[in-house]
Amino acid sequence: MKLLHIACLAGLLWLTGCATQVGAPSTAGTDSPTSTAPAPTPEASHTPSIPSGPLLPIAPARASRLEVMPLFTPSDLWDRIRRGFAMPDLQHELVQDREQWYANRPDYMQRMTERSRKYLFHIVEELERRGMPTELALLPYIESAFNPQAVSTAKAAGMWQFMPATGNYFDLKQNAFRDDRRDVLASTRAALDYLQKLHGMFGDWHLALAAYNWGEGSVSRAIARNQKAGRGTGYTDLTMPAETRMYVPKLQAVKNIVADPQAFRTELPLIENHPYFQTVDITRDIDVALAARLADVQLEDFRALNPSLHKPVILAAGTPQILLPWDNAKVFERNFAAYNEGQYASWTVWTLPSTMSTAEVARRVGMDEAELRNINRIPPRMLVKAGSALIVPRSNTAHADVTEKVADNGQIALAPEIVTRRTVVRASKGDTVASLARRHRVSPANVADWNDVKASAAFKAGQQVVLYLPVRAVVSKATGRSPGKGTPGKRGGKPSKAKRR
Repeated sequence: MKLLHIACLAGLLWLTGCATQVGAPSTAGTDSPTSTAPAPTPEASHTPSIPSGPLLPIAPARASRLEVMPLFTPSDLWDRIRRGFAMPDLQHELVQDREQWYANRPDYMQRMTERSRKYLFHIVEELERRGMPTELALLPYIESAFNPQAVSTAKAAGMWQFMPATGNYFDLKQNAFRDDRRDVLASTRAALDYLQKLHGMFGDWHLALAAYNWGEGSVSRAIARNQKAGRGTGYTDLTMPAETRMYVPKLQAVKNIVADPQAFRTELPLIENHPYFQTVDITRDIDVALAARLADVQLEDFRALNPSLHKPVILAAGTPQILLPWDNAKVFERNFAAYNEGQYASWTVWTLPSTMSTAEVARRVGMDEAELRNINRIPPRMLVKAGSALIVPRSNTAHADVTEKVADNGQIALAPEIVTRRTVVRASKGDTVASLARRHRVSPANVADWNDVKASAAFKAGQQVVLYLPVRAVVSKATGRSPGKGTPGKRGGKPSKAKRR
């Protein structure tokens, strides 16, 4: 037994010697600037570094900055989102109110989360790349229920609900052919840029979110009012509209449900932790329907990934990339290269040389007027101004794709079409073509044309004179004279030859 004790003691002493050499700490993570250790020579570069001090525990702050990587990849995207939560929790009765609201609507939650499946991985990737809290990936649930085609009554559009002016500020193109406020990549980039800007202004994520909803100027003024009154300047201290008051509680409620769905008797659909889509280059103008067919995806699914495209054709000069489900990207590239069944695009862009009615445009390009107005979203009774860029059929002999200048900047400018009514007035003593034209604000040439007289002609007192006046003008220009039995003619009735509609 004594020999056994001696052997054990010797073993312990030997292990202690090994620990002294291998377990000594490194100075790589310390803040000391005074280290004078020489740089390793090439011959010694393979020699392991020997720590020279006691091991120190890792501070939680360092771990939260991802200086220590997890040993395994999150099993699904929800788990990954939970690990990146970094915003302070909002404790407020409105949070419990919204938790109950969402928990009582499982069908609505299911639709929202299923819709987010296509976009959520990309948003989380962007947030982590920027070092932003992953709670912000849940913000489109509050903004649009993850519907990239959503449009508010205030004209905010897309998943992230950008107003037109704010979209322009963050370089989201809005032209006749696409609206980048709906684009998955562009709108996400702009939204995170904006949120980072707001966080830099206010130094608080709750205030940044309030500003995203209400406007940075409104939040700044609310803070200034509270400072002047000696009150607090946190999110819950400010006086704000009801929508903004509920904004962060809604996000907090969704965050709480994602953090612990079982507590709210909610089941989140599995969203795997890998990309849903990838970008594919477009080198030719191509019909949307053909692109979907070459990718072997349903047209509805194609539009869900490329919601900024609101025309039947993709203009490569303005939209050089599309998004496709991960497994379909290679299918598209292979089929696109092999396609030889005719034109890629059956539509092109025509820039109007002069202002025209839609009927005249349709006649010139060989389209049905109703189809022309539908494709280009032109309301009834509107003229299309010169310089407007319209989608029109592409002839079989046309080979040139639309230029970058047109594809990136094309707009449609409209003006109300003047609706006229045939009106008969009685001339007074001394009335001439010129005097009646001045009185009714029409062209003397038109008055002469409508009445088959010369432009220098004079009328007898009481003589009936035919005029085609704008409908509003017929009401506003009542002179007390009988308008006769003028027939409320068709639009334009018998207008001048120059403006025949």
